Amino acid sequence: MKPPHRLVALGVLLLLAVTGCAAGAGNGSRTASPTPSADRFAPVIDEDFPDPDVVAAPDGWRAFATGMSGLNVRIASSTDLSTWTVQRRDALPTLPAWATPGRTWAPDVSRRADGTWIMYVAAQDAASGRQCIGVATGPTIDGDFTPAGDRPIVCPVAEGGAIDPSTFQDTDGTRYLLWKTDGNCCGQDTWIEISRLSQDGLSLVGPATRLIKESLPWEGSVVEAPVLVRHDAEYALFYSANAYGGDAYAVGVARATSLLGPYTKQPEPVLSTDLSGGRLHGPGGQDVVATPNGDVLFFHAWDELFTYRALHRAPLTWRPDGTVAVAGLDH
Repeated sequence: MKPPHRLVALGVLLLLAVTGCAAGAGNGSRTASPTPSADRFAPVIDEDFPDPDVVAAPDGWRAFATGMSGLNVRIASSTDLSTWTVQRRDALPTLPAWATPGRTWAPDVSRRADGTWIMYVAAQDAASGRQCIGVATGPTIDGDFTPAGDRPIVCPVAEGGAIDPSTFQDTDGTRYLLWKTDGNCCGQDTWIEISRLSQDGLSLVGPATRLIKESLPWEGSVVEAPVLVRHDAEYALFYSANAYGGDAYAVGVARATSLLGPYTKQPEPVLSTDLSGGRLHGPGGQDVVATPNGDVLFFHAWDELFTYRALHRAPLTWRPDGTVAVAGLDH
């Protein structure tokens, strides 16, 4: 998976139970403070915070999300993965010259070998009108990220464009970028693809490899939001599928013994509205975070009125047969 997500931040203690409700805070930020609750599906950020990317930082954790209300990229901070302070600032205040405002989605942030930070994000390419993926860098995780380069690094216009960038670092240190081809924008298949990154992370090296596309009934016409994790001797590719705006949206997993596949999908979702007993509406846009208490799935889900997508979390279970489950759900 994305390398910072597999690193445990210093000072992060045992993971608390999944609880939370929003409470106001001043100074341009808002703290979502958990309170005791029997509802393990309660959000940890109870406001719009979709497509989360949770990153280990020197003093805890940061979460980045799709922009809203004039912000290109949202950011929140936590010391324990339970109580989050949502910052009222833009982590990417200036878009790259090739992008038009209003369609900046699904940021992925990681730390480069030289200590600087790099962000991959989808935005609308002004020339083609399609979503494409660009790069920005910053000296610290808490400063402004600045666009790098005058063109997107992934922009397959003929395939509908590209969204949902996600980085992965293999055991040999090689870094890769995954994304989804946005074919559902125009009647084409959607693919999860992967390519090796250059040492500085600012370009791709070699051709992309297609890993999976929509093929199961529950997936509808879309697979997207890839997150790749190395677990024991296998690679586990988490992804979302189906229409994001309703209860059919869900999270699946495909596994392989080789980075480039072939990947075999688990036949049913590991997280869905039905599996939660209707308490989570359209869960997806997930990320996987390694903690001292095991791996945790962070994801968004709609509120009951389908007006915003809040941030949730749930522990993952790795079964002896290699399959993956969200702990506590009926599988």
